[in-house]
Parts: sequence; C-alpha cells; structure tokens
Amino acid sequence: MSKEKHHKGWNEIKTNDSWAIFKIMGEFVNGYERLSAIGPCISIFGSARTTESDPYYKLAVSISKSIAEAGYGIITGGGPGIMEAGNKGAFLAGGTSVGLNIDLPFEQHDNPYIDNDKSLDFDYFFVRKVMFVKYSQGFVVMPGGFGTLDELFEAITLIQTNKIEKFPIILVGSEFWSGLFEWVKNAMLVKGNISQKDLELIHLADTADEVVDIIDAFYKGRALSPNF
Repeated sequence: MSKEKHHKGWNEIKTNDSWAIFKIMGEFVNGYERLSAIGPCISIFGSARTTESDPYYKLAVSISKSIAEAGYGIITGGGPGIMEAGNKGAFLAGGTSVGLNIDLPFEQHDNPYIDNDKSLDFDYFFVRKVMFVKYSQGFVVMPGGFGTLDELFEAITLIQTNKIEKFPIILVGSEFWSGLFEWVKNAMLVKGNISQKDLELIHLADTADEVVDIIDAFYKGRALSPNF
C-alpha cells in the first residue's frame, strides 16, 4: 500500500472519530436529563451470570427491597443476574427501579423489573459509568466478575483522588470479598501504595440490615445530591 493510501485511510478514521463526538454527547445529554429527576439512588452491582436460585441473587433482592423501603431508588446495569435481582427488590417494594443498559454481544438483555420510563440504553461503557457515579448515593457491590471489579475500583479511585464526593461503598458477601480485602491490606497497604484512610472507603456486609444501617449512618446529617 502506498504512503498516499495510508494517509487517506487515516484521514477517514479521524473524520469518523469527530462525528462520533456528537453521538457521545447525545448519550450524556439524554442520561443527565432523565436521571436528574429520579432522586437519591443506590447502585447495585454484581454478576450477570448469577442465577435466580443462587443465595446471592436472593440476598440482592432482599437488600434492594430494604433500600427501597428506606426511601432510596435502585440503579442497576439493567441486565440479568444480580442486576435483575436489584431491580426486582425495588419493584417489590414499590420503589424507583432504574436500568442502565449496555449493548453487549452476550449476557446483556433488559430485565422485566425496570420502571418503563427509567430504562436507558448506552453504547459507550464510559458514558454509562459516569451515570452510575454521578447519580448514586452509594454502591452496593455483590459478587461478580471483571465488570463488577471495574466499577468498584473506579469509584474508589475517584473518591480517593477527590474527583467526586465520598459515598459508601459496601461489599456484600464477606466470604467472597474477604480474600481480596486481605490482599489489599497485606500487599497494597503494606507497600505504601494506599493509605489506611483509603480503606475507610470500603465496608463489608452480609445482610440487608447491615447495608441499610451503613447507608443511613453515612447520610445522617448529610445532604443528598448528585456527586458532581
């Protein structure tokens, strides 16, 4: 291929990238407009592969139901597994049930427990992640995979670096999370890569009551508003 043809292909890519900005802007505008009116919410994360018979699915339903009964809406990624359980609990409690869906080649499909007017679709992971962070008053993180860890550590990083306001991050399932938590303390903390204060951002819980108590204790005397 000639140098001229190489340059032509590169220029076409740059042109397409420029037009993609408008699609990205559209996703941000739509998300901001629709989510700004939903009120205080807690996001629930976890594996899309968790089945309805799994104890963590049942626990996620119980937790989200208790959170909704405490006056918060529930935001999930809108798909199956733990996401479905989160929306189901909110639905059963008559609370706000939001789904931020993403187009994926596998696993992702809308669950039936999202409010009809609160189901949003995204093409870009990074836009969707901004919505979680901006409109959540807390993260409840159930057992999951790489995507769950991605959301968890991004939230911790943003709070640690003062890019967003502090909010409670609750890891549910001490049996599942304790190994990671111990590694963070025994490797990262010991090496000085994080501080003891950073660990205060994270809570471990095993029951719905513990989760609600952590959230209520954090917001006692605090205002509830979007995070940036």
